[in-house]
Amino acid sequence: MNTSTTFGAVESAKARVLPLLMTGLLGVFIIAVSGFAQMDVVHNAGHDYRHSMAFPCH
Repeated sequence: MNTSTTFGAVESAKARVLPLLMTGLLGVFIIAVSGFAQMDVVHNAGHDYRHSMAFPCH
């Protein structure tokens, strides 16, 4: 058995954990913030974002 290959695979798996964890936390944060925000605030933020990207929404 080649220990350098096994060690590389373990290190590669460990290197992926932090980005995946941070992405999950960001997703939970976004859903929690939009879930507790008033609906007008969420709508206006989405509306303003569409206009800032020059995407017509009407």
